[in-house]
Amino acid sequence: MKILFASAELDPFSKVGGLADVAAALPQRLLEIGHDVRVVTPCHRTAMAAHAASAFHRSYTVPLPGTDWDVDIATVAGAGGVPVDLVANARYFDRPAVYGENDDLLRYQFFCRAVIEMLKQDEWIPDVIHLNDWHTAPLAFALRNLAWGNPRLRGVASVFTIHNLRYRGPDELNDFLAQAIYYSDIVTTVSPTYAREILSPEYGEGLEALLNLRGEAFRGILNGLNADLFNPRTDRYIVRQFDQGSIADRSANRTALRAQFGLPDDDGPIVAMVTRLTEQKGIDLVLGALPELIAAQAQLIVLGDGDRWLRDELGRLEGEYQSHVRLAARFDEGLAQRIYAGADMFLMPSRYEPCGLGQLIAMRYGTIPIGRRTGGLADTILDPQEHPETGTGFLFDEFSTVGFVAAFERALMAFRDPETWERLQHNAMSRDYSWRASANHYVDAYVAALRARGIVPLE
Repeated sequence: MKILFASAELDPFSKVGGLADVAAALPQRLLEIGHDVRVVTPCHRTAMAAHAASAFHRSYTVPLPGTDWDVDIATVAGAGGVPVDLVANARYFDRPAVYGENDDLLRYQFFCRAVIEMLKQDEWIPDVIHLNDWHTAPLAFALRNLAWGNPRLRGVASVFTIHNLRYRGPDELNDFLAQAIYYSDIVTTVSPTYAREILSPEYGEGLEALLNLRGEAFRGILNGLNADLFNPRTDRYIVRQFDQGSIADRSANRTALRAQFGLPDDDGPIVAMVTRLTEQKGIDLVLGALPELIAAQAQLIVLGDGDRWLRDELGRLEGEYQSHVRLAARFDEGLAQRIYAGADMFLMPSRYEPCGLGQLIAMRYGTIPIGRRTGGLADTILDPQEHPETGTGFLFDEFSTVGFVAAFERALMAFRDPETWERLQHNAMSRDYSWRASANHYVDAYVAALRARGIVPLE
């Protein structure tokens, strides 16, 4: 099957969040299992060197109302050798930021128009185009609208993935997300529980009625994890590499993490967050629970940036509790890996969490997650209360400081029993959340999309 994956960001060429990881890892897995897959993404400033170094360029004219603009598309090698088409236009993409520009709506509309021109003229035509979030959502309607007059587009089916329903684009009068939910052949989101949640008014962001209309054409597929990238046995960023058979070696990373942050050696656990500083992530619950954390001799390390008031409050607490709180207000890939490898507990008390990668990475490194029972956290964390022999972390239901503290206290009790804690770590590290299973579920979605278009797929 020929699959074109369209994404606003793509690791390693541009990265803001988890979408960049998915856009790199899922196509790589699809290629490994025998599919002909490519990725198309804007050539943001961080990708310009790769674009310039490519030996494979082609230029197209993109028609816009009132004027036309040219694009220079370069094909480069992405993760695992997946071909990547970088769509370059200085006016729209030579910017310091992937998102957050005043004309984001126009920028990504232009990108979608460029993809259409590419589909019309390239020799390679996909069977399925996989769209991701609002930035590529207009392509769902474009394929339907233009297929009547263009036989090249008539056989292209669409799958649209919602990575976070709350992010609908910068213009409240132009909801591309809703358009794609309606016009795509198959709609997916990034975990089975989140798929159920957003069918309800509590989580549906006003789109629950539209999502319910899609019936069996809407499904939840759990995100995977790049097991080669996040591997404590080979991780070049950490002080001491380890695996399930040498989990005792992990303690060297714990000691190094404390030293890097200037924290005293103590008997309590290191609890950590690697996250965007937003209320969605439940950081306010952690701040409310700080007296309980300090009473347990816990040390809180937070890596991430975002809302100013949360950054300021964490900075204030760092000054007040110098032996217990540390904030690194930035994105730092190497430091993130050292936190995953050295912390004892990983906190994800989210208001909602479509899938979450942090808990998957944490478990891969033997760090025990504490999360709210929502979205992908509910699908991936096994609480010992329900799974006494196979538990991997701790869940709580009510979004409250009380609920979070109760889960933390259960985790603390386990932490103080070395045999119980080591069993949790082994359980967590043994779980397979790689893209193997998830990629197969996406192939099923692609087949369903083709059949919805009346096309018999070549399987």
